[in-house]
Amino acid sequence: MDRVPTLLPLRAHPLARPHAWEIVAGHGSAFTVVVDVAGGPGSGRDPVYTAAMSRLAAAGVRLLGYVDVNLSTRPIEQIRADVYRWAGYPVRGVFLDRVPVSPHSIGPVAIAARFAQRADLPDVVLNPGGPPDQTYRDLGLPICVFDGSWRDYRRWNGAGALPGDGHLVHAVPPWELDEAARLQVARGAGFGMVTDLGSPDPYSDLPAWCGQVPGLADLNPPTPLPRRPRPHRLTNTATATTATTAAARTGRTG
Repeated sequence: MDRVPTLLPLRAHPLARPHAWEIVAGHGSAFTVVVDVAGGPGSGRDPVYTAAMSRLAAAGVRLLGYVDVNLSTRPIEQIRADVYRWAGYPVRGVFLDRVPVSPHSIGPVAIAARFAQRADLPDVVLNPGGPPDQTYRDLGLPICVFDGSWRDYRRWNGAGALPGDGHLVHAVPPWELDEAARLQVARGAGFGMVTDLGSPDPYSDLPAWCGQVPGLADLNPPTPLPRRPRPHRLTNTATATTATTAAARTGRTG
């Protein structure tokens, strides 16, 4: 089935959910992963995350660091500090979350994108979670125009979205994940994600469908169980012959 390129926010800690990181590595370049250490990069470089992210990068996974803009109310120096801390990790850019949609609040967003460019993190994605004002389009950056539940996504009329925008859809019943993925394609999404996980945190682990890695089973085939030998009866020829003779002498046939 056709899917849009996957942008996966991942808050699962590498030690608490090692399976999640292993599965993501199996998807390789098909995934872009937004890494969130502690509401951002944290206060210092974490060696556990550094090692886990390096393994993903080596597998071809594109990595972005999470930065909370908080509707442009967060002090710009805190945003700058987060961006430059991410430069110490093997990421290629930043994911600016909780971006406002008002043209009057674009200043901190534009400055944060400039910080990322200066920190050699050129891949910047904006997530206002809804269609923003046209001034945000003028920044020339990818934008997530939907970040919400499957129920709301089905009701959404797509107003303000453009082909190529990102759609993040969560709280999808497992039996409707394929339907949600098809709807993303039909609506012209350029990237995004559908997940069965919902509140309180839809990004605490992997969506159910992520475990279906093409070719992963072939890379590590299960060891076949040893065959159990079929039972058989050993026949003692001498004993059988003696018993037959004795029966003939007494006239017994069984």
